[in-house]
Amino acid sequence: MPAVWQSGVIPYRINRGKIEVLLITTSSGKHWVIPKGWIPLWMTSSSSAAKEALEEAGVTGTVITPAIGRYSNQKLGYSYQIEVFSMRVEEELETYPEAKRRQRQWMSPSQAVKKVRSPELKRLLMQFRESYMNGE
Repeated sequence: MPAVWQSGVIPYRINRGKIEVLLITTSSGKHWVIPKGWIPLWMTSSSSAAKEALEEAGVTGTVITPAIGRYSNQKLGYSYQIEVFSMRVEEELETYPEAKRRQRQWMSPSQAVKKVRSPELKRLLMQFRESYMNGE
């Protein structure tokens, strides 16, 4: 199994008794994804995931450990693993580092499953949805 090179989060909130997750667009704007990024050597996987949520989606909150799972991705000819955590969003910022490069959108976990392309990320979102089924 390839090493974990990235970490990411499924940011969520409870809105009027229903759970919602936050997806962002890729920097090209073509696809919907979760906030994720390379893990710096001096950071834990979960704190790196929180940093990515702030930079890419403009949200802060509590990252819940352990991770809910992993999925693999390919970039520049390399295959690598992304460790995914859930994060209860406590604050949504209006200005954040990648605000001009990405859109963000709150939606139900079921809508999120339909919007993402990666079958493995779809699976993790379904797992997340099932573990929080009371909210949907």
